[in-house]
Amino acid sequence: MAAFMPPDLTNLPALLRQRSISLGTPLTVFEETTSTNDEAKRAAKNGAPHGATWMSEVQTAGRGRQGRQWVSPPGENILLSMLARIACPPRRLPLLSLVVGLAARDAVARATPQADVRVKWPNDVVIDGRKVCGILVEAQFAASQVEALIIGVGMNVHTRAFPEEIQALATSVALHAPEPPSRATLVVDLFEALERDLPLVAARGLTPVHARLDAVDALRGHRVRSDQNVTGIAEGIDDEGRLMVRRDDGFLERFVAGEVHLLR
Repeated sequence: MAAFMPPDLTNLPALLRQRSISLGTPLTVFEETTSTNDEAKRAAKNGAPHGATWMSEVQTAGRGRQGRQWVSPPGENILLSMLARIACPPRRLPLLSLVVGLAARDAVARATPQADVRVKWPNDVVIDGRKVCGILVEAQFAASQVEALIIGVGMNVHTRAFPEEIQALATSVALHAPEPPSRATLVVDLFEALERDLPLVAARGLTPVHARLDAVDALRGHRVRSDQNVTGIAEGIDDEGRLMVRRDDGFLERFVAGEVHLLR
């Protein structure tokens, strides 16, 4: 698993310095590894600093939420994990996942100004309802407090053809951008938003970003079904990061975790 630097990412460290962004340093890029989240977790236990980042062109055991495999063609997309040493109570973990989703959404939206880019609770980014980015946030604890976050991001950037089984569900930045997207610029935009918003939400809750999140909520106002087979109309995300669904019987249910699917 030797480290290397793909040609289109060589300017990434310089771009981070130009915008005075501390996240993304030190940066390690692999040609292939099992999972960038695994790399980050091992390094975190060995004292890696806040902002340290691992990227890979290929993951042999990449995973998304609920243990699903994350498959990406070599060298086309963004597969990264960043270590954030931010202390906060465990109850704020869902909020931090939403903030990562919002940051990724804003980065994609800058590259695709004509596209309808939204956050799909709990932490996916979609364009016109199709997934362009998935997020996996894992925590390390000390004395019942969150001591560090491992923020994993998988973003479809250059892929233009998807396996038949996910063609209707997935998309990429390139399919919506007016010009070929830059992976380095997308990472810098992502980290700039995270550097601004993560400490705010860890300290104060969702309030500082709630209006922005509400404006790009992919589920609000739509009929949905939960993985517990509850159906109703999504009414937004509350201050605790819970998805509010007005059930068919009129009861307002708040989902802490799980998955919700749009009903067409």
